[in-house]
Amino acid sequence: MTTAAPRPTPAHQLSNTTPTLSSKNEDVNFQGLQIPRGPVTASLSFYGPPKDGSRPYNYVEPQAEGVPQRNFGEEWHDVHLNDLRGQEAKFNLDNNAFETLSNVKSDEHDFSDDEKLKNVYYPEVEKMLLDVLPGANRVLLFDHTIRRSGPGASRTPVVRVHIDQTPSSAEARVRHHVPEEADQLLQGRYRIINVWRPLNGPVMAHPLAVADSATVDDGDLVGVEHIYPDRIGETAGVKHNPNQNWYYWSGMKNEDRLLLKCFDSDETVGQWGRVPHTAFVHPNTPEGAIGRESIEVRALVFG
Repeated sequence: MTTAAPRPTPAHQLSNTTPTLSSKNEDVNFQGLQIPRGPVTASLSFYGPPKDGSRPYNYVEPQAEGVPQRNFGEEWHDVHLNDLRGQEAKFNLDNNAFETLSNVKSDEHDFSDDEKLKNVYYPEVEKMLLDVLPGANRVLLFDHTIRRSGPGASRTPVVRVHIDQTPSSAEARVRHHVPEEADQLLQGRYRIINVWRPLNGPVMAHPLAVADSATVDDGDLVGVEHIYPDRIGETAGVKHNPNQNWYYWSGMKNEDRLLLKCFDSDETVGQWGRVPHTAFVHPNTPEGAIGRESIEVRALVFG
């Protein structure tokens, strides 16, 4: 990838102000439990290469007994995470590959019926992205994942640092979802944005951590084959680097939205247009905290 512009100033260098957290009792406590807030050191799981030196892979669907779900390992490192709460305005998709939105209303509350979700929630997300993303003129939502904690959940929070797409898989997404228009659309700017929100906020268990993309080197990223039953995509594993700066948005509510940029074809911001992220165990999670439930909707954004 060619370098077309100076790397933006990492957000942590823009201000040394301490986040101002709400003092309202209902914001600090929920059902008698303290919402974990403020800077914290937590253990995160980073990419560990396959021991035999082979290309890393991960199967999307459960495999037969004896077939490894993935062939790469993990390396745990203690990482300092700053709290975004109170300093949200310092971050945006172009400079940091993540952005926060607050007080976003929705007419979908149940999230148990996929058809209703696509008929009600998808249009809301599409309109929101068109409204908030400069230059966007078309949005295609191509899938979503609902995660729930606890035994029996089909999809649980992912406690492994990763990026959902790579440049090659982003292009493949365009060709897969809009094959007739792909050649034309790939001539312009295209982005992949995940819209993440809790379903039972405020989040107290397994919050989402994100790295400031301006502090993540290309050398930290490793392409991983993401094997579907009918095709092969690619995600990125992320190696630990002490120069990475990490954040989380404490106590996310159902009205909060965290936008995660997985890819950006615009070379002026695309070099750092990808955000490593992971769920993590906050060491101050109160005993008896409700398991986190969340939804992430993935969007192709053109223009």
